[in-house]
Amino acid sequence: MATKVNGDGRKPPSAATNLIAGGGAGMMEALVCHPLDTIKVRMQLSRRGRQPGMPKRGFLRTGVEIVRKETPLGLYKGLGAVLTGIVPKMAIRFTSFEWYKQLLADKKTGMISGQGTFFAGLAAGVTEAVAVVTPMEVIKIRLQAQYHSMADPLDVPKYRNAAHALYTVVKEEGFGALYRGVSLTALRQGTNQAVNFTAYTYFKEWLRVWQPQFEGGNLPSWQTTLIGLVSGAMGPLSNAPIDTIKTRLQKTPAEPGTTALQRISRIAGDMFKQEGVHAFYKGITPRIMRVAPGQAVTFTVYEYLKEKLEKSGPAVLTGSRYEE
Repeated sequence: MATKVNGDGRKPPSAATNLIAGGGAGMMEALVCHPLDTIKVRMQLSRRGRQPGMPKRGFLRTGVEIVRKETPLGLYKGLGAVLTGIVPKMAIRFTSFEWYKQLLADKKTGMISGQGTFFAGLAAGVTEAVAVVTPMEVIKIRLQAQYHSMADPLDVPKYRNAAHALYTVVKEEGFGALYRGVSLTALRQGTNQAVNFTAYTYFKEWLRVWQPQFEGGNLPSWQTTLIGLVSGAMGPLSNAPIDTIKTRLQKTPAEPGTTALQRISRIAGDMFKQEGVHAFYKGITPRIMRVAPGQAVTFTVYEYLKEKLEKSGPAVLTGSRYEE
């Protein structure tokens, strides 16, 4: 099914609109959902499956152990790195998606096919992964992987905060360490946003067909939240193994004399031999619980802020060209 590049008939949002609306949506999503991401990372890094007879440590038990040993603030480890990168990440995601849609749309009719929407989302995900997400993920995971108690001032971790982690990683491992796992991150973000934007676009178009009174405007917030929730859950289900391997790759320093492909192959091989196939899906529950509501929050806040900015903001926010 082909859809209009802008299904509501309005001009494409400007880069300024995407910066403010996307950044606001991303900050809200991070504040609400970051604890689930920390639990996901801890589950993915767990080697519990290697020890026969040990009970499985599921989502709830992992969260309870973090709170008990590291205080509730332990669930927010790495939040600083996320908040630092979330505004450019969301601005790049929405701006590049709109740009790629314009590029892939039929020049005569202004329509874009489902395949075009999929590839626009794929390209937007890869763009944000290379520009922002990979360095942000490396720092975030290093912070989340630390098991120190945030209530004990004598329990000093290697990385004290996002800025210190960035400085330490670059000093000890070089600037290239910030891009460890960039291929897997690009693959994960690309598939996430391809599935996410395609599903969201189709759901929104179908709801507008069934409810013509909303043509040319926003859907009710609860409907945007619902379709954002459903479309957000589809990405993690499609690429869970990629995300688990990426997390383990980014957690540890590189080994001299080994290529990225060799490290990825070794990590995947060790996981399969020592922990079984299920190891590739560790953290899938908190990841879905984090990404799905996260996308629901992101789309709802983004659509709301975009509408407010376009109605009341200066001309720079409502222009049809990104250069304005």
